[in-house]
Formats: sequence, structure tokens, C-alpha cells
Amino acid sequence: MPSTILVVEDEPAIQELIAVNLTFAGHKVLRAATAEQAATLVRAELPDLVLLDWMLPGASGVQFAKQLRGDERTRDVPIIMLTARSNETDKVDGLEAGADDYVTKPFSPKELMARIKAVLRRRAPQLTDDLVDIGGLALDPATHRLSGVAPGGVRRTLEIGPTEFRLLHFFMTHPERVYSRAQLLDQVWGDHVFLEERTVDVHIRRLRHALSPTGHENLVETVRGSGYRFSVAEQRLVVV
Repeated sequence: MPSTILVVEDEPAIQELIAVNLTFAGHKVLRAATAEQAATLVRAELPDLVLLDWMLPGASGVQFAKQLRGDERTRDVPIIMLTARSNETDKVDGLEAGADDYVTKPFSPKELMARIKAVLRRRAPQLTDDLVDIGGLALDPATHRLSGVAPGGVRRTLEIGPTEFRLLHFFMTHPERVYSRAQLLDQVWGDHVFLEERTVDVHIRRLRHALSPTGHENLVETVRGSGYRFSVAEQRLVVV
């Protein structure tokens, strides 16, 4: 699925090359040439991933990575460091600063895109186009299709709205974990969107209604006093 990627790179040619390839892949690109500019952009909109150059004017990429990891709002945002440094000590320094991966310049756009996909799959699977199949539900982000196996073993296509689709995708890529309404708003709608927490309840009801034709509505559980959870525990097992 398209994601918002912040490119922090002070060399215009490299920044443009990265931005063009990301845009071509369907991602939204935010650009900054310094850590200060990047911090301003992050305050306005939380990116799904940060491509961060090691050597920046002013504060270094390593310093900015530590800043992101030290802030509760940004500590889980995946970071890929871009640098001409290739010795082991520098790599260790970058990873210890909080980077999830390390790409050495010069790099090919194809390699960088592969690294981005790998990091998103590991840190934010809801942002990938990988098919998810759990408990008899099959969700395909690439085609925006959802199907479920009904009692009796018949697979049916399910009609679902775009917001409910994103909500279900997040649940299915993070099963068995409880999320508060505020956390779901941040993860599914984005932390720069300001909505009432009860908005989540409305979409949960719509999601359950969409899953009801195949009997999967009970997979979306209400955890009293905490929020919601997608769980297949103690549910009927379906052989696909």
C-alpha cells in the first residue's frame, strides 16, 4: 500500500533520484535537506518511514535518528540510514542510533526500494501489498479484495468500505494485540488527522457488518476498558 516516506538528503541530485523512484512506486514523498527541516515536517505529518542521510548540514543524521527514537510519537517510525561510510564501526553507530537498516552510497534505486519494502514488511506490515490470510479471511491490499470462507467451506467475496478495509488490514497484520481507540486513529487514520475517538466505534460496527456474511464478525473483539483486538483464538478453525 502507498506510504508516506520522508527523504532527508542534502544532495539535490540524490534527493531527486530517490523522490522520483518513490513517487513512481506510488509513495507520498516528503523532502528535507536538513534535520531541522525534517523535524518541522515530522511535526506536521508523521511519516511511515524515514530515509536519512548520515552527513547533513547542522545536526547529523545520527543525531536526528536519536531524536526520533527519543520521542514517544516517533520512536517506532522505521529509519534507513544513507551514507558513504562503509566501515563496520560506522554501521554499528548508525544501528545503535536507532536505524533499522543501512544503505551505503552509491546504491541502485532497485536495491533501495527492496530495502524499503523489507523494512516496512518487518516494522509496518500494514503498509505492504502482501496478501494476508488468517482465520478463513483473505485480504489482498494490491487488488483491494476481501473474501471469507463461510460455514460449509464456500469462499465468498465480501463487500467492504475503504476505511474498514484499512482498519481490517491493520488488525490482520497485528493479530492478538489490543489497541485503544487513540492508537487505532493514529495507525489507520494518521496522527495528523483529528477525529473523535468514538469514530473508531462507528467503523468497528461497519467492519463487523461487512464480515458477518461469512461469520467472521466475532474475530473483531471488544476488550472492555482497553479497546479492540483481532483474534482467532478459540474461534472456529477453517481449512482453506
